[in-house]
Amino acid sequence: MKECTTSIRQPIVSVLGHVDHGKTSLLDYIRGSSVVSREAGAITQHIGATEVPVEAIYKVCGSLMKKQNLSIPGLLFIDTPGHHSFTTLRSRGGTLADMAILVIDINEGLKPQTIESINILKRAKTPFIVALNKIDLTYGWRVNKGDPFLVTFNKQNKAAQQLLEKRIYDIVGKLYDLGFSADRYDKISDFRKNMALVPMSAKTGEGVADILMVLVGLAQRFLEEALWTDETGPGEGTILEIKEEKGLGPTMDLILYKGSLNRGDTVVLGTSGQPKVTKVKAILKPKPLDEIRDPRERFDSVDCITAAAGVKLVAQDITGVVAGGVLRVANTDIECVIDELGEESQLCIEVQEDGVIFKADAIGSLEGLAFEAKENEIPIRKAEVGDISRRDIVEAGAKSDPIRRVIFGFNVKLLPDAKEELLEQDVKLIQGDIVYKLIEDYEEWLVEKKRELETDSRKEIVYPGKVKLLPDCVFRVSKPAIVGVRVLAGRIRIGQRLIREDGRQVGKIKSIRSGNDSKKEAISGAEVAIAIEGATCGRQIDIDMILYVDIPGAHCKELNKMDLNYDEKEALEQVCTIKRKEDKFWGM
Repeated sequence: MKECTTSIRQPIVSVLGHVDHGKTSLLDYIRGSSVVSREAGAITQHIGATEVPVEAIYKVCGSLMKKQNLSIPGLLFIDTPGHHSFTTLRSRGGTLADMAILVIDINEGLKPQTIESINILKRAKTPFIVALNKIDLTYGWRVNKGDPFLVTFNKQNKAAQQLLEKRIYDIVGKLYDLGFSADRYDKISDFRKNMALVPMSAKTGEGVADILMVLVGLAQRFLEEALWTDETGPGEGTILEIKEEKGLGPTMDLILYKGSLNRGDTVVLGTSGQPKVTKVKAILKPKPLDEIRDPRERFDSVDCITAAAGVKLVAQDITGVVAGGVLRVANTDIECVIDELGEESQLCIEVQEDGVIFKADAIGSLEGLAFEAKENEIPIRKAEVGDISRRDIVEAGAKSDPIRRVIFGFNVKLLPDAKEELLEQDVKLIQGDIVYKLIEDYEEWLVEKKRELETDSRKEIVYPGKVKLLPDCVFRVSKPAIVGVRVLAGRIRIGQRLIREDGRQVGKIKSIRSGNDSKKEAISGAEVAIAIEGATCGRQIDIDMILYVDIPGAHCKELNKMDLNYDEKEALEQVCTIKRKEDKFWGM
């Protein structure tokens, strides 16, 4: 039995923020690289992990750290694309990251992904500091490359100082509105009560030393107890991404947050179903100050790693393994670990029959989306990791309540067979990669949908409608036929029957779609795709054919009393002509 060897591991620091606010540029300056400026390399990942050893921290910080004796061995940075991948970074018992840096462009302020990042950090109870980037763009700013913030700030003229301070306190006000007390880091006496704002420039390096100083200071003061780890214990990690690599086959990017991992170890992996047991064939580790996403040098093949570390793994079989899943070393008591991991991998999402469908790119994303849904009283029927399939569309379309025929897609694709099915189903698809924006879009749609349903309940008269089948727009021949049409006059609605100019019925409108949007009706001038139940292209209908809404005779009298426009009157007269060929008193 191995003797327990404990040590302080490096804190795991996630870097979040709005796109183009400078997350990767900040890490580039720290590690002396240029990932942000290079073309994607042979290995391109959604999430980068960079190990910054304590020696590099001392070097960047210079005089700021002269009197500091650091007990942590360094920092492990995770660079996320925008914000959403942070939700996949989970460990047993909570969020994977020990701390976070929220990068905000000081000139642009809080943006949608900034607010999303703050919501994620707040929900996960992850301590974070704010890096106010791009101070060098302040009007009249004199660049002092690599200087600590206070040093470069004191070298500026008064106008530049005042402008910068105004921008800082504009952001302080916005953060206060979101429930945070924040201030410039050098003015804070109690970091447990106030959020630290560190002005900096990733381009010139000004203030970057201050970022590292505040991070390591907070880590040593508040996190040291949580950073002790048993180096010899069985490893536990979070899978960042599954990626096919040339010459290696399927690989896993992994953050090991506890214990150790050896080549040849038996590991249990979290999947979308039952946990999977496999063996580690190779451990590939980036060099210090390099990273998984786009390494400048080749990986080192190592026999063993200890927490905390970011590595790429090659294993025997990783089919079905999902991003956000957990890895557990299980050289003994495999069945016990499988049972434990099976319980941990269970989605803690409350579902009910009368709800909507959620699809997301990772387990953590689903849980974050479900949390916000619960806060906004949106019931969930099904929540799964993966792209939106035809089965999802059919399942959503089968709901009797129109406001439950909804699918949320967080950072996932609509599969080709699902696109086809969507053409004939009255299903609302809401896609994006910002959780609160998805919720907002749903709330807006819901208000409009309820208004539409209320209006529909009052609409009983079938209005005239005239359409022409468009050339090269037959999307399905039959069962149901799906064709593109232009509405020439009046309107068409779901459930209405269509007739030809010779009076023959061709079928009933099952759905109306404009792009990915399901429509209840289409009005004159619109070009839409309609699904016609009971019709077959080449038999009952064909391209360039004119079709009319089949109006009940009793409605014709009411329509003649209404203020119809010219096209609607003409369409009504044409229907009357068609109908009176068989019944000369029709509609009278």
